[in-house]
Amino acid sequence: MSRPLAGTRWAPVRPEGAPQTTSAQALGGPQGPGGPGGPGGPHGSGGPHGQGASGEGEFFGLSGDGAPSRGPKIALLSVLAVVVLFAVYALVAWGVSDKAPRDTTVAGVDVGGMTQTEAAAALTEQLAPRVKEPIELTAGEGKAQLSPEPSGLAIDAEATAAELTEFSLSPTRMWAHMFGGSEHELVLAVDQKKFDAAVAGLEESLAVEPVDGSVSFVDGQPVKTDAKEGSRVVASETARIIQERWIVQEGPFELPVEPVEPAVTQQETDNSFAVAQKVVSAPVTVSVGGQSPVLSPETLAGLIRFEQRDGRLVAIVDREATVEAIVDGTQNLLEVPSDAHFEFAGGKPTVVGGKTGTTLDPAEAGKAVRVAATSDDRETSVELVEQDPTETVESLEALGVKEVVSEFHTPLTNEPVRTQNLVRGAEMITGDLIKPGETFSLLEALAPITLANGYFDAGVVEDGKHVEAVGGGLSQMATTTFNAGFFAGYEDVEHHAHSFWFPRYPAGREATIYVGAKDMKFTNDTPYGAVMQSYVAGGELWVKIWSTKHYRVEESSSGKQNVVPTSVVHDSSADCQPYPGGEDGFSISINRKVYRGDELAKENSFSHSYNPDNPVVCD
Repeated sequence: MSRPLAGTRWAPVRPEGAPQTTSAQALGGPQGPGGPGGPGGPHGSGGPHGQGASGEGEFFGLSGDGAPSRGPKIALLSVLAVVVLFAVYALVAWGVSDKAPRDTTVAGVDVGGMTQTEAAAALTEQLAPRVKEPIELTAGEGKAQLSPEPSGLAIDAEATAAELTEFSLSPTRMWAHMFGGSEHELVLAVDQKKFDAAVAGLEESLAVEPVDGSVSFVDGQPVKTDAKEGSRVVASETARIIQERWIVQEGPFELPVEPVEPAVTQQETDNSFAVAQKVVSAPVTVSVGGQSPVLSPETLAGLIRFEQRDGRLVAIVDREATVEAIVDGTQNLLEVPSDAHFEFAGGKPTVVGGKTGTTLDPAEAGKAVRVAATSDDRETSVELVEQDPTETVESLEALGVKEVVSEFHTPLTNEPVRTQNLVRGAEMITGDLIKPGETFSLLEALAPITLANGYFDAGVVEDGKHVEAVGGGLSQMATTTFNAGFFAGYEDVEHHAHSFWFPRYPAGREATIYVGAKDMKFTNDTPYGAVMQSYVAGGELWVKIWSTKHYRVEESSSGKQNVVPTSVVHDSSADCQPYPGGEDGFSISINRKVYRGDELAKENSFSHSYNPDNPVVCD
């Protein structure tokens, strides 16, 4: 008998009239296992044909453990189905990716069904006006505007359009293509550096500073400023709100704020105001040196103020003003100390000792008055203390004033009144001390140049004319003192030459003064003090400087150049004053070299041009 091929199955033909085999018989019923049709029967598994005559293998092919499973076939078919479906889905997605889903909007602009280029162009065109509009912002009671472009804000239309048209397998995108899109987010182009700077400035401009409580006195009465809470923008939210709402929402945009407490609270203000009311509630009596000056409430209001310190208002007293107020309420309470100073005896400077005086300790006086003014006990006392002079004998002797380091003299004229002015001027500058680093001013030393101070009317040159004025002739003091400082090697700070040259002065090396306009100054740039001495003797004005020799000076002159001869001036005015005339005009330069030992320490030059001193004839 032949066998069936593998993967197929077959069954024998049954004769007509033969009884039909039931399922039970086939599975080992009455003729099941051990019977004729069972595993152990003539046709069982142990029989010559390996299967029972009624088993499925005989009639249906392979069965049982030897039959192949249907699971892998089903799984394979499922995977193939998924792949096919995914391929179809991807193909559809690719087919619609070149356009934005229909009914899609960006910042209110309809871009549905547009290509990337069309969508970008539509966004750029339709949003252009809105991009230029200032962004309106509010924060509490504050308002501000932000200009987009200077603030680094712009839209990126191309990137926005690309997001809508790029290939995507997103089910959401496919849904939008099939059933219509919705509002899509606008992509911004942000210059972060500019934007951060703009936001920082915005936060500053929108900040409402808190008002600290304060207390003061106005017209002798206490007044207060109530404390007020401030506010500031919540920095972490400002940038987010602007970027999220710009273009896509209507302004103004409300920015969240947080409170800022004042440093001085209302409670502290009220407490200090009560203290201020106490200050002016009654006068304060001070016992000092056997006297009892009374400080009125008005005076106390001018002495005491309230200052903020670490969130508190502290009552502060003006110490110096307190001492002055106490002294003003007494008679001859203090003795003023006298400083040690230089006087000339036997033609030489000597130090004359000063005298100790009395004063009030400002700290002690201020504390005593403050305590009394802020309490119910309105009486207090302070003690007189010794006050040393500013300059002592020891401090002056240490300045090294021991020898004449420079001197100069100029001849007098035949005008007695003019000479009297020079005598008075010499008295005024004699004994003046110029400490190291200090600047000597001749006008300050001579001041005040008035009739009351011993000066007289005499001839001066004013605006190129010879006229009379108080202190006439003091320009000779300027010339003589200038030359003394010049040859001492001191630093030339200011000097002004005459408009005409007078032969009694060295050409180019002379000076004049005029109150309020022209001064003669030099600075003592040595480590030693300098004391001025001046006097009139032997028909000349002398100026000497006493110190310790420090510099050596060499001077040179260019001589007279560009000489302009005088010429007669005819004057027919009613106030004409005839004048015999003076020297020709010319130009000249002066050079000075200042040595410290053999080393050149400094060098300076100056030039001046003199006008001709023309004679005047009155017609």
